[in-house]
Amino acid sequence: MLKLTGIYPPIATPFTPDGEIYPVKLKHNIEKLNGVNLTGYVVCGSTGESVMLTPEEKHGLFAAAAQHAKPGKQLLCGTGVESVRETVALTNRAAEMGYVAAMVRTPHYYKNLLDNVDAQATYFRAVADQAKIPVMIYNWPQATGVDIAVEAVVRLSEHPNVIAIKESSGNLDKLKTLIASVKPGFQVLSGNAPTLFTALRAGATGGVLAFANAAPYACVTIWEAFRMREEEAGLDWQQRIRTPATLVTVKYGIPGLKYAMDLNGYYGGSPRLPLVPVGPAVRKEIEAAFDGIRG
Repeated sequence: MLKLTGIYPPIATPFTPDGEIYPVKLKHNIEKLNGVNLTGYVVCGSTGESVMLTPEEKHGLFAAAAQHAKPGKQLLCGTGVESVRETVALTNRAAEMGYVAAMVRTPHYYKNLLDNVDAQATYFRAVADQAKIPVMIYNWPQATGVDIAVEAVVRLSEHPNVIAIKESSGNLDKLKTLIASVKPGFQVLSGNAPTLFTALRAGATGGVLAFANAAPYACVTIWEAFRMREEEAGLDWQQRIRTPATLVTVKYGIPGLKYAMDLNGYYGGSPRLPLVPVGPAVRKEIEAAFDGIRG
């Protein structure tokens, strides 16, 4: 089974001022991230504004990120959309480009029909049955309004091509329950930087963290502290990043994260409309929170 351990930034998609994808800035960001001890990258996840991208744009981003990633970096693709058919098509296109796993979010548009164990299990099984690479469930109920049931994840952990879940709710009790309940070998990764060290201690195998776009060293430092059993250092760094990570993930989201990237030597730029850049007061708040947090 593919091992998913360590830290993975879900790559932010850079846009030009008029909203087009900005290839040279994507190259800049990935080449800068290549110098950090990250396990790999997720391309076209939520942080990459995937819901704002056309399928053709996603194909282009998959190809460009694969071209610029340092050899040995694991490439994960964000391919979850509402239909099984399009999710499978995106997944298998990325597989042809060297991607090793697909991160697939919970379908959510028809909540009255899909927010139940049987429907959730059916969707992911159908994708996994046809995907040429392993599937990773992506649970982010704050965005989708659907919180995948533990029972559904337990059922899916038995599928040979469903190998992990990215649990982004920030609910540590649920994360612990998942770790205790799923089939041995099924991997649970945290998607919540403010609780990363606690999640690792609970048994998470790593983190897919938006915060790592702006502060990859801090995230890797927490991972290394956990790996080397340096609890004091891990807790210290967890406390250091709590406020900045909360600001640019929970409170201000992608616009805040992109400004933090600009502060730390990456290209964040503007999000794609209807998202808009943060204003002067928020920029000052982020600047103060990131004082001492290098990129």
